[in-house]
Amino acid sequence: MDAIKEVLTRGVEKIYPSREELEKVLQSGKKLRVYLGVDPTGTRLHIGHSIGLTKLQQFADAGHDAILLFGTGTVLVGDPSQRSEARKRITKEEIDESIKTWKEQVSPIIDFEKVTIKQNAEWLLKLTLPEIIELMSHISSVQLFKRDNFQKRLDRGDTVWYHETLYPLLQGYDSVAMDVDLEIGGTDQTFNMLVGRELMQKMKGKEKFVLTTPMIVGTDGNQMSKSTGNCIWLDDTPENMFGKVMSIPDDVMDSYEMLLTTLDSNETKKMSPIDRKKNLAKAIVTRFHSEEQAEPSQAYFEKTVQHQELPADIPEFSIKPDTSLPSLLVDSKLVSSKSEARRLIEQGGVEVDGKRVTDPNRIISVRDGMIIKAGKRKYVKARSKI
Repeated sequence: MDAIKEVLTRGVEKIYPSREELEKVLQSGKKLRVYLGVDPTGTRLHIGHSIGLTKLQQFADAGHDAILLFGTGTVLVGDPSQRSEARKRITKEEIDESIKTWKEQVSPIIDFEKVTIKQNAEWLLKLTLPEIIELMSHISSVQLFKRDNFQKRLDRGDTVWYHETLYPLLQGYDSVAMDVDLEIGGTDQTFNMLVGRELMQKMKGKEKFVLTTPMIVGTDGNQMSKSTGNCIWLDDTPENMFGKVMSIPDDVMDSYEMLLTTLDSNETKKMSPIDRKKNLAKAIVTRFHSEEQAEPSQAYFEKTVQHQELPADIPEFSIKPDTSLPSLLVDSKLVSSKSEARRLIEQGGVEVDGKRVTDPNRIISVRDGMIIKAGKRKYVKARSKI
């Protein structure tokens, strides 16, 4: 398979208007302006984001003009894709906090000598009322309300807020503002990207290709999502990343190998399931961290999970003597929020001195040397703060 066919095949769900037409343009040697957009709805990116980022880098490596767009304008509306309710409104301070470490998080994937970062607040926040009216005149309201998730809400008697219908128009306008030839995004973005394609045709009189990448499931077998806590984060430690990969369902190893690594499933299927998954976990840790960190991560997993031994280097934290368990988990950095803590406790994923605790309202009488375990791999040793 030649390089162009590889880029248009592996890790690709569908291409609009067709794979053949995009391949023909690429074979001609024409250089395209390509972009991938991500809204800053949180401070952390997960490995599902790496699928589209990898595809963007592949086009950059082939000499195309590649743009990684931070949706600092669109996020003010909130993408309704795959949402059963409206997103919570976000502040500029939250946006700035979210994107602060993004460049560092994607650095194992993106070469910023070849990829340019842009923020769509630069043009969206400058749109005048006449320009917004002009933009809205190109897409019918009936078309916007045909979105599947809007229809599901309406069928339940729930509300679709008018600002949500503007989201695909604003994302679509990104293509117009940057005059792009190709947009990359997950399958959940198909509706928005096709609106952008239509706007390009009507406002610029040119074709815009759309390349969709598959979604990936999380550690619980459901679609990876920041809101469910089933993510493998790009900034996870090597040990946590290895352990989380080991917890994915066996039946998704094919997709993980294809979408996140260069492994050949025809070869890896010859291994036992446990060896295959360890091989996969090592490949993923190697890619997002380093080869040097992959072996110790496997050893840590085998010691703490397979053999259920305590790690030798448990970090220590000073904690107030009588603390609620969710606060203890957050203060000791075992989890990032109290909602995540409560969910983990209720699911039976927290142990105090080897005993499972499932009451999220439990007050813990902290003593020196107490061991708290969160999930399968995270431990801290408590010191009583006086």
